[in-house]
Amino acid sequence: MQLRNLGTQGLKTSQLGLGCMGMSEFYGAGDDAESIRVIHRAIELGVVFLDTSDMYGPYTNEELVGKAINGKRDQVTLATKFGIVRNPTNPTVRGFNGKPDYVKKSCEGSLKRLKVDMIDLYYLHRVDPATPIEETVGAMADLVKEGKVRALGLSEATPATIRRAHKIHPVSALQTEYSLWSREPEDELFATCKELGIAFVAYSPLGRGFLTGQIKKFEDFDLTDFRRHSPRFQGENFQKNLNLVKTIQEFASKKGCTTSQLALAWVMAQGDFIFPIPGTKRIKYLEENAGSLNVKLSNKELAEINALSPQGIAAGLRYSEAGMKSVNQ
Repeated sequence: MQLRNLGTQGLKTSQLGLGCMGMSEFYGAGDDAESIRVIHRAIELGVVFLDTSDMYGPYTNEELVGKAINGKRDQVTLATKFGIVRNPTNPTVRGFNGKPDYVKKSCEGSLKRLKVDMIDLYYLHRVDPATPIEETVGAMADLVKEGKVRALGLSEATPATIRRAHKIHPVSALQTEYSLWSREPEDELFATCKELGIAFVAYSPLGRGFLTGQIKKFEDFDLTDFRRHSPRFQGENFQKNLNLVKTIQEFASKKGCTTSQLALAWVMAQGDFIFPIPGTKRIKYLEENAGSLNVKLSNKELAEINALSPQGIAAGLRYSEAGMKSVNQ
């Protein structure tokens, strides 16, 4: 797989990445041994951009990724995040911390759990409204100077916040939800990233699995699956969004690819600066997703897909009302 520049700070990686979050939490029970096999298979396929966070588990996903890349560190681009605070004894409670001392403490913890000397891309997972972004990024920049981090990223930040951060230290990547049913970044965020040379890392590019076409009814979700509490999967919203998926499925069928492959190919066709990181804990779906790199969409096809799934078509907020308060900061 061809590697491409991720931002302007010298990082090169695969355009298609692997989100590791669901291997440890949020999407039902996981299997660590199988997840490690998935990561190893991803590396074989050239999908070497691995994404995790200290809040996944919490902490256990970084430990899992650390085990998987043992002996393979030089083959992967390793990204992790900090800033969402969770207590393992009460994991449903969330807090935010971007204070300089917490930045450095979090990085040390991630390095130990991942069993590496350096993190390739270190994100602020959510902007802490109580701490000026200049202070947070200043501490992150110190990590670069100390050789503990190669490049810096932000997640769910507004253009204004990105610009303030970028003045302190170059931001290499912005990670925000983007897919056929979450197209809001196409406005100011894309323009800001292009202007500043920032890569856009698209999380949930398959609509938290909904755009795969595999989810048919609410009961398909495991009792521990967080999507049971997500507005887009509730009541009438579920059926409205299912109708959207059906139109995408029909288009994919005519194209001769799967719905997942079409959705990922569409994301990547929006620009070379966009890096989708679909998550999976099954080799079958990993290989299917990798096949999206072979799906080429003409301008006519892109226009047709855009008409089928215009911005704002998804029914329901992408997070709960409380969750939405932590994004676009």
